[in-house]
Amino acid sequence: MDSNTKDLRLAVLIDADNIPYSNIKAMLEEVAKYGIPTFKRIYGDWTKPTVSGWKGVLLDNAITPIQQYSYTTGKNATDSAMIIDAMDILYTGRVDGFCLVSSDSDFTRLATRLREAGMKVFGMGEKKTPSAFRAACDKFIYIEILAIKEKKSDTSKSRSAKEKQKAISKADMDMVDLLASSINDIADEDGWAYLGELGNLLIKKQPDFDSRNYGFNKLVQLIKSVPDFEIDVRDSGKRSGKLVYVRVK
Repeated sequence: MDSNTKDLRLAVLIDADNIPYSNIKAMLEEVAKYGIPTFKRIYGDWTKPTVSGWKGVLLDNAITPIQQYSYTTGKNATDSAMIIDAMDILYTGRVDGFCLVSSDSDFTRLATRLREAGMKVFGMGEKKTPSAFRAACDKFIYIEILAIKEKKSDTSKSRSAKEKQKAISKADMDMVDLLASSINDIADEDGWAYLGELGNLLIKKQPDFDSRNYGFNKLVQLIKSVPDFEIDVRDSGKRSGKLVYVRVK
């Protein structure tokens, strides 16, 4: 997020039926990158053993559980309750955006409707999440990449060439083509594109784009790993801080 803008007030709504509880802390830390969670609610039928794992982490993370009984077999009452709550929160005018945590395509229309109302919508779910829901969000984050990593020893802080090559192999041609076309879309006359602007454009084109999906913590690291691109680091004119530009070779 631009440091010149205030943090967004976010309503974090979690579908307990479709999201594992194991890395909730990492999920909330990710949400904190985009704004302040004004609402934190989780929806499910808490009488069912399938969601029992969530009960132990709700208090520690200040998440309010919303009970929703399954009135009819084959109908997902949890989804309905979450959608109704989202619209109620929207009309309070107390938030700037929503974070919908689910892998269920049933929330596609909700995400679209919230964006139509001027809300920023972040989606979070597993990689199995249908493409329609991912595309309906401003940004979609896979929870698999948020799994808590084991602490690295001093000897493993830098990645070996072999490890880097393994990560690079995941960067398929579709990703390279997306990077190249996006760089060309915003490049100046010399072909250089500002990295920050590039990152924003990539998310607009493909909401689930994330350098972490390819094994890199930062976009600049991903670009450095692809021989098709070159990088130029320029002085910003300020005491601290550099501007990074990239272009297609």
